[in-house]
Amino acid sequence: SGSRPEDELELLTKKMLYDMDNPPTEEYFGRCSRCGENVVGEGTGCTAMDQVFHVDCFTCMTCSRKLRGQPFYAVEKKAFCEPCYINTLEQCSICMKPIMERILRATGKAYHPHCFTCVECHRSLDGIPFTVDANNQIHCIEDFHRKFAPRCSVCKEPIMPAEGQEETVRIVALDRDFHVQCYRCEDCGVLLSEGDHQGCYPLDGHILCKTCNTSRIQALTAKATTDL
Repeated sequence: SGSRPEDELELLTKKMLYDMDNPPTEEYFGRCSRCGENVVGEGTGCTAMDQVFHVDCFTCMTCSRKLRGQPFYAVEKKAFCEPCYINTLEQCSICMKPIMERILRATGKAYHPHCFTCVECHRSLDGIPFTVDANNQIHCIEDFHRKFAPRCSVCKEPIMPAEGQEETVRIVALDRDFHVQCYRCEDCGVLLSEGDHQGCYPLDGHILCKTCNTSRIQALTAKATTDL
């Protein structure tokens, strides 16, 4: 047909100019989940949370900042920018930082699991039995007993449950506390909580069995007689 290269160039230029003034049929993406209007034209829409939005409509529910291309958090199909989402989170009662993942609830407060620790031994009590003192301080059971259990007047150690037990037996005599095994006659060492020697026969603040009590009284009586 003998068309010259410059004619082809002119034709291409005309076509390009025509396309700029009369763009091809614009793409239809669907209805915007926020405003309900049609989303039409490349670059005007985006998809998020399995929904279609105008780019201008896909904004943070709190501060209205545009979220396309930004990290966002979806909460019940609502989108939030990171700072606004973090502001909605509960804070840990110990470190006061937001709890981004699992919340541990105890003593009416929220904690990071790794922040919920015993004030004495500092191990995490996540899923482990714990107790609180009068000041609401968290303790593992062992440290609570160690700190607050009554002390035996003989060995000075706390009277606390054996490992795995919840209760312990404490003997109180002469306003003093005793382990069962420490509650013995001061003179002969016999256990006063069981067997034939059961019962305490105190004398001048001393813990004695019946036999040793009698012996001491007899000795005191004999001494008093010789002193006369």
